Amino acid sequence: MTHHHDTTHIDWNEMGALLERGAEIQSPLYRQAAAWLGELLPPVGVRRILDIGSGPGVHTALFAEAFPYAEVVAVDATPELLDQARARAERAGFGDRFHTRHAELPDGIGELGEADLIWAGNSLHHIGDQRAALGGFARLLRPGGLLALAEGGLPARHLPRDIGIGRPGLETRLDAVTSEWFTRMRAELPGAKDEVEDWRALQAAVGLTPSGTRTFLLDLPAPVPSGVRDHLVAAFSWQRKMLDGQLADDDAAVLDRLLDPDDPASLFRRPDAYLLTSRTVHTARRG
Repeated sequence: MTHHHDTTHIDWNEMGALLERGAEIQSPLYRQAAAWLGELLPPVGVRRILDIGSGPGVHTALFAEAFPYAEVVAVDATPELLDQARARAERAGFGDRFHTRHAELPDGIGELGEADLIWAGNSLHHIGDQRAALGGFARLLRPGGLLALAEGGLPARHLPRDIGIGRPGLETRLDAVTSEWFTRMRAELPGAKDEVEDWRALQAAVGLTPSGTRTFLLDLPAPVPSGVRDHLVAAFSWQRKMLDGQLADDDAAVLDRLLDPDDPASLFRRPDAYLLTSRTVHTARRG
């Protein structure tokens, strides 16, 4: 294993294009989630939505479509991502219903204002004290309002177990190293506290009433379209950089081959690349 300086810092601005393309590809999954939330919380009664950790605003725009009477607010700590969100809203013609809010969380939670629906999509785990953050979200909810956490699901899969180069099971080993990286990332967050990731129990602990959990699937079989293939290349490139020095040498070498456009076995040329993933949404209501 090659050793390099290990860091868990994420440059969200640098990741802007990757985040936006990934969210666009996964839009069918999140559209299903938004439709389900519309069953739990009829759109006619939803006047304000907060999208916590909105990134480039792809999901915020989906909520604006699903809840046509609501003001939607993209909340993020990276100004460049909020610029992307505003540009998307302008292209979609949402007008005065779409707003952005720059906020450093958890300190800025109390300044976000009340909401009927709060969506935290894969963002809570970037806050050190998750229980305290959930308590802050709960206090923002209007009576009858809903908190929806997208946390967990299944690790994404993109390649067969045996890809013909290297040891079989590459993605399983990448998952294990990524899990270790994630644990270090969580431990290095300001105010980090360990929590059992029982999201229903945590929602109940801050005074909310759990109201249902569902998992939504995205299945894009091989051969994937060129836009999805480009995203897979970008995602594997980011993972290669993020895990540099933490991978076994042979796995690092296989990743390098997968990312080499001149290699016949690369992601650029493979007919067996696909995208299969899921996201789990945990909801709870304020009484």
